Amino acid sequence: MNKSEYHIVGVMSGTSLDGVDLVNLTFTYVEGDWSYKIHSSSTVPYSKKWYDILKHVVSKSLEDIQEIDMEYTTYLGSIIQDFITRNGIKDLDAVCSHGHTALHQPEKGMTYQIGNLPIIYDILKTPIVCNFRVQDVAFGGQGAPLVPIGDKLLFSDFDFCLNLGGFANISTEIKNERIAYDICPVNIALNHYVSLLGLDYDDKGLIASNGIIHLELLNQLNSLDFYKKNPPKSLGLEWVNQHVFPLIDSFQLPVETVLRTFVEHVAMQISKEINKKPKAKVLVTGGGAYHSFLIKQIEGRTSNSLIIPENELVEFKEALVFGFLGVLKLREEVNCLSSVTGAKRDHSSGIIFNH
Repeated sequence: MNKSEYHIVGVMSGTSLDGVDLVNLTFTYVEGDWSYKIHSSSTVPYSKKWYDILKHVVSKSLEDIQEIDMEYTTYLGSIIQDFITRNGIKDLDAVCSHGHTALHQPEKGMTYQIGNLPIIYDILKTPIVCNFRVQDVAFGGQGAPLVPIGDKLLFSDFDFCLNLGGFANISTEIKNERIAYDICPVNIALNHYVSLLGLDYDDKGLIASNGIIHLELLNQLNSLDFYKKNPPKSLGLEWVNQHVFPLIDSFQLPVETVLRTFVEHVAMQISKEINKKPKAKVLVTGGGAYHSFLIKQIEGRTSNSLIIPENELVEFKEALVFGFLGVLKLREEVNCLSSVTGAKRDHSSGIIFNH
């Protein structure tokens, strides 16, 4: 029989390469409703070595990725073990980990997240729920986004859940069906260009706010084919490397101009999506929620309310939801929605290692 309370550590590493997000949680199920409580959280930044490896992992051969996977899984296991020890966490039901996406080409039936090998159980000696994307791709889906089941069951008070991470993605209910998709790149591009100035990110968007909009670049960005497609649709670093960076670089513009133009592009693409519902409440999470200049540009293009919650939810919502996906998997309940990913059916995705 399924329990009504689960003690979980959720783990996530996103495309923006900020580090490994870890969150210590309790999920409670009472009379058909789920709730959560965050006990502790932490982001462990990547070392320069791992940042460089992960930044270039998409260009590696499958053999190389498998070799990296062994080392990364051991590294991830040690990070999780340290988090558990440091926070005195006991009696866990499971560690639920997304791993790190090394390869995502769903149109070719391929997705590969490193950090999900059975050796992670040997390191932690705690039940592990992981590898959430592979089954969905095998069922003909995009394998992404997976967070919308959490939006539906944990954050239903909001009309839209907007995540501003490496990419912007959004989820909402249309005709009693959860729809979600990637909108456009965000931090994956902004951080790439601000790194040319020797910085990790553009704090509050101050550099972008001092740039000027390059109209020809803006028009060409907005004309990319991806924006004409209907959901389900998802983006990966491969797409950015192929379509976005070469386009921006062809103009040979100052970094400030690139940042300002790209912020405008992001604001235009996001406002186009959230304006599909009037008087809507939009929950905004992910690192981009701290980019005050970007938020201001989006707000200038919508009459809807952008709600930025407490910092812990801004930063750890994805890790929290992957913890929740793991709970649903432990219960063998649907955690992957075909209306979101395009898979042939709803399903309970993930692999459990417990011995």
